[in-house]
Amino acid sequence: MQSTYKSVLIERLKTKEARVAVLGLGYVGLPLAVVFAEAGFNVTGVEPIASKVEEINRGKSYVFDVPGETVSKLVKSGKLSATTQYSALKDVDAVCICVPTPLRKTGDPDLSFILSAAQGLAEYIHPGMVIVLESTTYPGTTRDLFLPELVKEKYLEVGKDFFLAFSPERVDPGRTDWTTKNTPKVIGGITPDCLDVAAAWYAQALDQVVAVDSAEVAEMAKLLENTFRMINLGLVNELAIMCERLGVDVWEVIDAAATKPFGFMKFTPGPGIGGHCIPIDPLYLSWKLRTLNYTARFIELASEINTSMPRFVVSKAQDALNELGKPLKGSRILILGAAYKPDVDDLRESPSLDVIGLLRQKGAVVTYHDPYIASIQHDDWKLESISDWKQATENADCVVIITNHAFYDYDVILEKAALIVDTRNALGKNGKDNPKVVRL
Repeated sequence: MQSTYKSVLIERLKTKEARVAVLGLGYVGLPLAVVFAEAGFNVTGVEPIASKVEEINRGKSYVFDVPGETVSKLVKSGKLSATTQYSALKDVDAVCICVPTPLRKTGDPDLSFILSAAQGLAEYIHPGMVIVLESTTYPGTTRDLFLPELVKEKYLEVGKDFFLAFSPERVDPGRTDWTTKNTPKVIGGITPDCLDVAAAWYAQALDQVVAVDSAEVAEMAKLLENTFRMINLGLVNELAIMCERLGVDVWEVIDAAATKPFGFMKFTPGPGIGGHCIPIDPLYLSWKLRTLNYTARFIELASEINTSMPRFVVSKAQDALNELGKPLKGSRILILGAAYKPDVDDLRESPSLDVIGLLRQKGAVVTYHDPYIASIQHDDWKLESISDWKQATENADCVVIITNHAFYDYDVILEKAALIVDTRNALGKNGKDNPKVVRL
């Protein structure tokens, strides 16, 4: 027999009478809250960091991809608000969980944020509520970990009294072509009725909903997406090392292979991999498989190669300085670009952190510039972005291009720098045969 709550809730979602909450207003949660509010829902964001709540309620945005004017408009209209209090959930019909899922230093998944969200929500869960977990995790988390925590203190039947699904976030910071709204949204429910309700909700705000048979399929799909990218990046990073040994230009090799109109997808090497997804998500899968006595060999190998790239970059700088008769110790090294990818302010897991740390360990005098990141605090060191990158380029013994922001004038860098290690092929053909340029 179909749940009475199901039909009533779907109708409330379709008419936008349902009240929505988003737990976690970070890179994933705030854009999603904005999309729901723009679709006509009344949205409450629940965020533990009070300063973020204050900014939202003042109509400000701290997320690069969300314009402040958009937040201001939605706050003034009453469609968007934020609070630090879970008690706001007692009158909410639909809840989306967008909390972090980092790795511990041991390499094990840290699900404490998911568990905390479940515990906070459990007090206010009620019949006729739909809940969607978006935080990336290993298959089985929604059903075996999150669900029991939700109903620990209350007798509610999932798929009848309330509805639970998993829908992996697919945020790529800095993109304007594919956004939260128009990127196809995979959803898998704990039960078929859970899927029906969650899909009906998301379909009111997002352009395309892709329904799958279970929460586990949706959880695994996200891990496949980023494992695919991680392994292919590991391949081209190792290719860069092999090409150096062979005396072959890796960038020309990749461009030549990319002319094939089928059976090849272009990936490019770099100083390492960053962001929350690619360095982290595949290791969730690897960890889960270890609990089942299986070694995810591709993942382990790709991770080993990718995490070795910062050390490879430092060795390139050290060798290039040696050729000029200069030791790395005491040399002035300028890092250009600290974000993990171009034209964003996202420092999460950026290879620049390891490159800077390794250079400092070897006694180099390191400075950095990034137009989007004013300061960096990592491990036991802190640096401020220098104000005049052009003058610093001229004064440096070696410039290392870590992030190829469009902000930089690469002709100026090529002219002023005494030595350049270009980890992104930012200088293109101009740097190919230049004796003061070292490329991966």
